Amino acid sequence: MTLISPGKRNTQEDQRGISTMALSVWNYCVPLAIITAACLVNTARCQAVQAENVTVLEGGTAQISCRLQNYDGSIVVIQNPRRQTLFFNGTRALKDDRFQMVLFTQRLVRITLTNVSVSDEGGYFCQLYTDATHHQVATLSVSVPPETPTVEVKQEAVEGGEAELTCVSPRSKPATTLRWMRNSREIPGVVSQQDNGKTFSVSSTIRIPVERKDNGAALNCEAIHPALSGQKRVRHYRLDVYFAPTVRIVSPTGILREGDSLSLTCSITGNPLPRDILWSKINDTLPERAEISGPTLQISRLSQSHNGTYLCQAQNNYGRAADHYTLLVYENVSVTTMAPTTPPTQPTTTKPTTTPPTTSLLEPESRLLDPEDPGAVVETHSAVPYAVIGGVLALLVFTVICVLIVTIWCSVRQKGSYLTHEASGLDEHGEVQEAFLNGNDASQGKKEYLL
Repeated sequence: MTLISPGKRNTQEDQRGISTMALSVWNYCVPLAIITAACLVNTARCQAVQAENVTVLEGGTAQISCRLQNYDGSIVVIQNPRRQTLFFNGTRALKDDRFQMVLFTQRLVRITLTNVSVSDEGGYFCQLYTDATHHQVATLSVSVPPETPTVEVKQEAVEGGEAELTCVSPRSKPATTLRWMRNSREIPGVVSQQDNGKTFSVSSTIRIPVERKDNGAALNCEAIHPALSGQKRVRHYRLDVYFAPTVRIVSPTGILREGDSLSLTCSITGNPLPRDILWSKINDTLPERAEISGPTLQISRLSQSHNGTYLCQAQNNYGRAADHYTLLVYENVSVTTMAPTTPPTQPTTTKPTTTPPTTSLLEPESRLLDPEDPGAVVETHSAVPYAVIGGVLALLVFTVICVLIVTIWCSVRQKGSYLTHEASGLDEHGEVQEAFLNGNDASQGKKEYLL
């Protein structure tokens, strides 16, 4: 018989008790763990929810969808970004008529949001309440396309200066791209962007030199944005360049004579266009018959007293200009035309000959215009009448001289006859007769007689 001490007996009993306890825990915990794991796997396999992200234009309609897997009728809750419940198992929970439940099935829950704004942007929660809560977030993104940009004139364009223009897109999301175009070429600008919270304002400023010819030139400001699907918002702008006026008098062509009418038009350009046009006459007043109608000056029944220089003047805020017209009125010249005279011809038989054209002695006068003075009339005559007249005058002078010679000769002869007659008259006295007969003595006697 073997004796066992009390200490050894207690140790064996303790070991036997620990073994029994460990077996009991194994037999209880392992099946429980297997059951729990199986339940968890089964639950995960049966209940699931998925959310879809969505992007919409501001003012449009967004569709928020929650997809379910193996839905068993558990509670489905949809909340907005502020965690306010919108729908509870298809029942409206928030009084916002923009949200509508459009679909609730075993596989899909869908709501719509109309008239979307940027304040609606954020994450919408799709929650499924089972043994464990499942949720997914559908992110709503709102895109804000730009309106047609505006053009602001920072500095007015004056001839010889610069024009400063700013193109502004006040609101967009994401930020708009702006660019200036002229004749299909881009003009580099200084771009400025401002963050207004969820939207952006963008501006682009250009400075370009301008001349008078640039007035009315076309510029375009284009806004480019992904929400426009490749299209552009364009603002058309025409340059408004200010410059001093120019004046030009439009006058009639040709010669003006007494009794004619005169019409002068003052053609003016400028920006701004001058409103007032001033007509005047240098060193004199306008004629009484002068009538002014807008830019036109009219004078009826011209006379030489209307001769002078007329002035048209115009002015705006950027300068003044003038043009003048010198009026020269000529007398009415009446020209008498004399038909050439031809002597009567007798019928003769001659061979036909060709002779160069000759100028008749009484050919009518021709009138030419002086190239230096288009208003002057130059009277021209043929050289043949002057030669004939000179010959006639020479003949007349010769005739007069001959007549004078004959007259003098006749006068001398008449004087001799008179003396002879007197001498013959002395015959009656005897002494005179004797004197003629006796020669010298007679002369002496004659002298005595005469004394």
